[in-house]
Amino acid sequence: MYNITIIAGARPNFMKIAPIIHAIETAKQKGEALAYRLVHTGQHYDKNMSGSFFEQLNIPEPHVNLECSGGTQAEQTAAILVSFEKELMAHPADLVLVVGDVTSTMACALVAQKMHTKVAHVEAGIRSEDWTMPEEINRLVTDSITNYFFTTSALANDNLLKSGVEDNQIFYVGNTMIDTLLKQRPNFKAPEVYAQLELKPKTYIVMTLHRPANVDEESQLKAMVDEIIANTKDLPLVFPVHPRTAKILERLNVSHPRLHMVAPLPYLEFNYLVEHAKAVITDSGGITEETSVMNVPCMTLRDNTERPETITMGTNELVGTNPKAIKPYLEKLFSGDWKQYKAIPLWDGKTAERIVTHILDLTKT
Repeated sequence: MYNITIIAGARPNFMKIAPIIHAIETAKQKGEALAYRLVHTGQHYDKNMSGSFFEQLNIPEPHVNLECSGGTQAEQTAAILVSFEKELMAHPADLVLVVGDVTSTMACALVAQKMHTKVAHVEAGIRSEDWTMPEEINRLVTDSITNYFFTTSALANDNLLKSGVEDNQIFYVGNTMIDTLLKQRPNFKAPEVYAQLELKPKTYIVMTLHRPANVDEESQLKAMVDEIIANTKDLPLVFPVHPRTAKILERLNVSHPRLHMVAPLPYLEFNYLVEHAKAVITDSGGITEETSVMNVPCMTLRDNTERPETITMGTNELVGTNPKAIKPYLEKLFSGDWKQYKAIPLWDGKTAERIVTHILDLTKT
């Protein structure tokens, strides 16, 4: 039996690992000698992570939650290192599979290698080249100690090859986040706010802001929101907002009849809102992938992106962090001249199948 320990540290990680779990289950039904253990490090506490969340994704609840939430970057990394070492000692694995770029990804890869366990990184090789982002440090460290690299793009392959990774360690498979999106798209359902605000398709804009560079600099946050309000005509702005950010906005006296701040939404409800929006304004990387595949105009309030394919082949535009840069993009949106999605290679809903096929090949070498 080939034992795989799968690591998730935050809610978006579960969207990435759900199709991998489904593909492992399918392989097992075909007689393959695979087993998995799902470890939630508990890095991000999320009150929406209830049983219904796992039910929506059609995956079992984690075998264990290490409950390593809170603290500074260093404290959280240390807590995950200590807890996951105990976990891996108690439940040895042939392969530790990590996804994305959260602190858990880096910390669990480090523990696994020190315990002589192979590491596979899903979403390997993406780079923003911005070392002020904790995620970029996590990616660099993880990829420096990974054995098998599952990539989402040709550019990610090139990044890895330039860093000295051998070609036979890189597997260009696509994007598991899109596997989940395409599988769950028929199940999207309107959140309560959709009826409450009497929203209609393509007549509102969705906003998400969470990066410290945007939300912790209070004058910057106010200027951005004010600029968005000033240049979105009469459209409602629906802003699922973290409670901490909501408090900052309240303190800054940021309010407007068209600005509707709501609690963070579950996956199916949030993506319903996105799919039917006229556009999305965000500083999230993952949302730029989803908006592209759903052909929804997207504006990213960042100076860089680790997902350039969402710009070259998707619906995303990199606006930057200067609030004054927002207006021209909104004018372009309202002119009806936004670019359309061109199919991104291998973002076809079959990425997890390819990953498990490669893992099975590795078990036989």
